Amino acid sequence: MKRVLLVFGTRPEAIKMAPLVKALKKRKEFTVGVAVTAQHREMLDQVLDLFEIVPDYDLNIMKAGQTLFDITSHVLLGLKDVLEDFNPDFLLVHGDTTTTMAASLAGFYQGVVVGHVEAGLRTGDKRSPWPEEMNRRITDVLADYYFAPTEVNRENLLKESVPPERIFVTGNTVIDALLWAVKQECNLDGLGLDAVDWSKKIILLTCHRRENWGAPMDAIFSAVKEIKVNHDDVEVVFPVHKNPLVREIAAKHFRGVSGIHCIEPLDYHPFSLLMNKAYFVMTDSGGIQEEAPSLGKPVLVLRDTTERPEAVSAGTVKVAGTDRAKIMGLAEELLTNRAAYDTMAQTRNPYGDGKAAEEICRILVENSNIN
Repeated sequence: MKRVLLVFGTRPEAIKMAPLVKALKKRKEFTVGVAVTAQHREMLDQVLDLFEIVPDYDLNIMKAGQTLFDITSHVLLGLKDVLEDFNPDFLLVHGDTTTTMAASLAGFYQGVVVGHVEAGLRTGDKRSPWPEEMNRRITDVLADYYFAPTEVNRENLLKESVPPERIFVTGNTVIDALLWAVKQECNLDGLGLDAVDWSKKIILLTCHRRENWGAPMDAIFSAVKEIKVNHDDVEVVFPVHKNPLVREIAAKHFRGVSGIHCIEPLDYHPFSLLMNKAYFVMTDSGGIQEEAPSLGKPVLVLRDTTERPEAVSAGTVKVAGTDRAKIMGLAEELLTNRAAYDTMAQTRNPYGDGKAAEEICRILVENSNIN
């Protein structure tokens, strides 16, 4: 039996790795271990509880005011003992977090075969998103297996001279997780949603990225406020990130505005159900660009770049950037032009059919001698 260790540390990683943990544990070919770094603690634990995953190792690195230097060094040193104890044949990491980059380096130092789930995403700008763009590039330099969600990601890797026989297009495991989650019952009471008028068009807003702090976020929130003021049939739900700067800017623009509901961050499960209730989504998140189209929800990306161009090409996502006028224009079109809305909402999601985890398992079985 091959020994497979999955390492992750944040809520988005946990969501996308959970289906793979479940799928691998069903296969007789593998002994499976899970190591979490807890780069995020509370948000990570919420996902572990939802998917009933009990880690075999928990580095528990999160601390107040932690820096990228802290995260990188603690993950790298902490995984040394884990790798020596579990002695995996394969180390699987996900995406573009600092946990992912440091875990890949630890695996490389230990001589373990590294598989990168969600490989090959690129914006081409190493500072946008920061530090994620460089985290995923470094991980792809260190990896041995590349599980690319789409053909575009595969082409990115080929341009960087990755051997084609090491790249596998699988779809994205986030769709596996989402399609499971929205079928599960969840009580939305007590989450700050009681005053929402669900008969109206609900805009779901998320915005927190570092590159949007300051003037860009001011422009975004100003646009959102104007959109709401101009449309009585619209309500905005905004789970506000815990970062004090984000909360300060949100309060400046949204305090006292009827129909804009600033609530506490939601666990993954209720957030998935909220996304399913939304008319469309405005976000600077990465994963939501993949998730919302699976539910037939148009997405306006509140960033100037996206590492997910497939959704833009498919027509499920439009890049609004941080320009106030552009944001308002694209939102206005979705709210007033039913044909434009339906075109985005009914487009096929390019990120797969919810069977990516099973595909990755199959590939690992068939290529178990790779080194």
